[in-house]
Order: sequence, then structure tokens, then C-alpha cells
Amino acid sequence: MQLVRNMAQLVVSLGILVAADKLVEQAFAAASIKFPSALFAMFCVFALLLLLPPSLANGFMAFFDPATVFIHRWLPLFFVPSLVVLPLAVRDVSPASALKILFITFGGWFASLVVAGYTALSVRRIVKTQLIPAEPMKRPSPFGPLEFWAWAAVFVASFAVAYVSPTALGTTATTCLPFLLASTVFGYILGSRLPSGVKKVLHPIICCALSADLAAVAYGYLSRSGVDAVLGDYLTESPSNPGAGDILMGFLGSVIISFAFSMFNQRKLVRRHAAEIFTSIAVASTFSLYSTAILGRVVELEPILTISILPRCITVALALRVVSLFEGVNTSVTAAVVVLTGLIGANFAQAVMDKLRLKDPIARGIGTASSAHGLGTAAVSAKEPEALPFCAIAYALTGVVASLFCSLPAIRHSLVFIAGDASASQTQHFSY
Repeated sequence: MQLVRNMAQLVVSLGILVAADKLVEQAFAAASIKFPSALFAMFCVFALLLLLPPSLANGFMAFFDPATVFIHRWLPLFFVPSLVVLPLAVRDVSPASALKILFITFGGWFASLVVAGYTALSVRRIVKTQLIPAEPMKRPSPFGPLEFWAWAAVFVASFAVAYVSPTALGTTATTCLPFLLASTVFGYILGSRLPSGVKKVLHPIICCALSADLAAVAYGYLSRSGVDAVLGDYLTESPSNPGAGDILMGFLGSVIISFAFSMFNQRKLVRRHAAEIFTSIAVASTFSLYSTAILGRVVELEPILTISILPRCITVALALRVVSLFEGVNTSVTAAVVVLTGLIGANFAQAVMDKLRLKDPIARGIGTASSAHGLGTAAVSAKEPEALPFCAIAYALTGVVASLFCSLPAIRHSLVFIAGDASASQTQHFSY
């Protein structure tokens, strides 16, 4: 009975977050407002929690706790769709441009880490605020053998049904949806269960994307429909005919709204260390955006690709909404660069900070999350529990601050101009 109640609470709480995201998104679209709708919803939830009496706020948090735990447990899945269809998106990107993007990604990550870490350290030395214990943070439960084999069975069964009876479910996107979704989930669970040494090379996100791509290749070959057609059905961006990727990306707005709960849970920490947190994040976010635009101009990367990778240090959930404020961007390249930045940070952030003598937990937490968002945060959580709360705060706020900046027409104009597309900066319409 308790299990049934828990499942019902999860479904209802998660359903409310998803429904709220869609309603606000539709309202913003109807009003032609360019500001990210999910970010507005997040601010509303956070403000509501602050205004409610403590008992009601705690009850509100408890009710949505299953939804936030679910989101954190499956978070990488919602980032993957753009990576899965990356083979279709990068065909127009030349090898020279790809090398330039890699240079900007690696160099930009290191520079952002240095700027964020030393800014936090400098402000910390000025304010001299004593570090206080953070609120405990729940960690999602690991995936067990039952989940692994259950999703493996679902994948095999759904693949067989799609192959034997491809027209039974109607459209090709609907036919491919079950097995592509199952292959994505199975790949993530498989990647999560790999030894830690293997994960440094084959991160669960990479394993997840490869699993879906291999499933698409297999079905495209056996059905003779071709891998391009199958991948095209993975992310259709059509509300009336969604693919597996559209289902997963439909949770991105809920991910952003869930930031309100984590920030509220750490409100005492934010209030006490506001100077270090907000100064560092504002400086790091501004530096990341403008340094990317400048580097793109210096190495003569195509302006539209430079604009596509501007939010390289922001979590995918907000990065895709930031680049949607610009015209003609390649969102798959955006997602790929964001994930690559996170993987770099997850593997090298701690070693680099040790070399730079960044020992302060606030500087380490903010530096890691401001340069490598959620993947860097996940890496720190396993080894540096004292830095984790600051990672979690910076992880959310970096995306929030960068989104706020890019919602200002003047900043968008300047970024486009620096990237090298002066004509686009004059012709874009930035309506609210």
C-alpha cells in the first residue's frame, strides 16, 4: 500500500511540474515573450516558497520531493536526444570548424574554471564569512539488476514488435518510439553500472547516446529504411507526432523548475555566502558568454556556430533555451558542446584546482559548477561533500544568470556582433 501511495505521489507531483511548464510555455508563446518560460515558472515557485509560512513551505517541499528525486536520478536522459541526432546535425560542420569548436571548448572550460574559482576565493578573502554546514542533500538510489534486465527486456521486445509489424502503431515515429526510448534508458542504466575507471572514458551520457544510435543503425539496416530515417524519427519536434527524444526533452522545463526546490533548501547557505556566490557566478557567466564569442571571432569560426556554442558552461536544460533566443542556431551542436564541457570538468576539474591551489570548498564548488555544470557537480559529489552544496547552487544559478543576461536585447546584439555576424545583430527581432 505504501508503494502505491509513493507512486501516486510521484505521478501527481511530477505531472504538476510538467503541466505547469507546458501551460507557462504556451502562455509565453501566445504573448510572443522570448524570455525562457520555465525560468519564469522557477522564479514563481521559489518566490512562493519564500512567502509561505515555514510549515506550509516544508509541506510543499515534501509533496514535490518524489518528483525532484526522480528528476535528479534521470537527469542525464533529458540531455541526450540532441546528442543522439548529432550525426545528422554535424554533416554541414567542416573538420576545420569542428577543431575550432574543440579548441574553444577546452580553452574556454579552463579559463572559466580559473575565473570562477579565483573570483570566489578573492571575494571570500574580502568578506571573511565563516563557513556553515549545509543542509543535507539526498542522493538518488543506484540502479539495481532488476531495472537493468527489465529495460533490456523492454528494448528487445519493442525492437522485435517494430521490426515484425512496423505499421501496427501508425506513423514511423510512433513505431520507432518504444524501442528507441527503451534503448536510451537501457544505455543510461548500463553506463551508470560500469566501473568508475571505465566511466572516465565511457560516461553514462555517452553510453546512453551510443545505445540509442546503435539501435537506430540496427533497425535502419534490418528494416532497410536507413539510419537517417530512424534518427529523424527520434527527434521530430512535432507535438502531433513526437519521437522518443521529444518525450525525454519534454522534461527539460521541469528540470529548470526543480531548481527552485534545491535553491530553497539551501537558502540559509545562499544568504550567508551571497557575496561569494552571486559575484562569482555573475562574473563567470559574463566571462563565459563573451570569451566564447571573442574566441570564435579570433579563430574565425562561422558566426552561427559560435552563437550555437555560447552557452557551453550552462546545463543543457537552459542552454537550449538560451540559444533559442537567437536565430538559425544548431541546437545539436549546442548540446554536444555542453556535454563535452561537462565531461572535461568531471574528469579534470579537481586535478586542475589542486594544481591551482584552490583549496577553499566554496571556490572549488563554484568553480566546478560554473565551468562544468551538472556533470562536474556529479563528479565532485562523490569526493568533496563540503563543496557539493556550492556546486548545486552554482549549477542552477549559472544557467539562471546567463539566461537573464541573454534575455536582454542589448547583450544578445553585442554577442552576435562580436561573433562576427553584424548584419544578423541588426536584423534580429528581440520581442517580449
